[in-house]
Amino acid sequence: MKLYLIIILLVLAVLATIALTGYIYYLLTKRYFDNQQKTQMLQMRIDEHREAVKLVTPIRLQAYERMALYLERISPESLVLRCYQPGMDTKLLQGVMTKTIRDEWEHNLSQQVYISSEAWRRIRQAKDEMMGVINSAAITIPDDADPTRLASAIFATIAEGQVPTASALEFLKQEMREL
Repeated sequence: MKLYLIIILLVLAVLATIALTGYIYYLLTKRYFDNQQKTQMLQMRIDEHREAVKLVTPIRLQAYERMALYLERISPESLVLRCYQPGMDTKLLQGVMTKTIRDEWEHNLSQQVYISSEAWRRIRQAKDEMMGVINSAAITIPDDADPTRLASAIFATIAEGQVPTASALEFLKQEMREL
């Protein structure tokens, strides 16, 4: 009877060892496959991110280019040259310049999605300052004055300080280089 008991205990010990070894093997295998699955998911996300970057980066660069062009187009030199027509009066020139700035702003509003918030803030600030320069200069001259006096007043105002669009344009260029 003792022999049977010893055999049963021995069989139980072997079965327990096999079960414990099997359980450890199961845990290790499960951990390995879980890690493999996580690695594959991570790799898929990395691949998706790379693909998105490939698609978005050119669009972002194009947005920076468009906003740089906008800043160039609303700079005083460019704006006066494009808006002035012989026979205009001062109020009309002022109105055409501010309308041009607003129209181009509205045309480029969607670009804010692709550029940084700080870049967008600086561009908006440059636009507002440029409108302020035009309107301030228009206040300083009589309504019946030659429109070239308005242009001169605008240039005199910016000669005293920095061109409103210059710092925003420099910021855009810096961010583009970082991209």
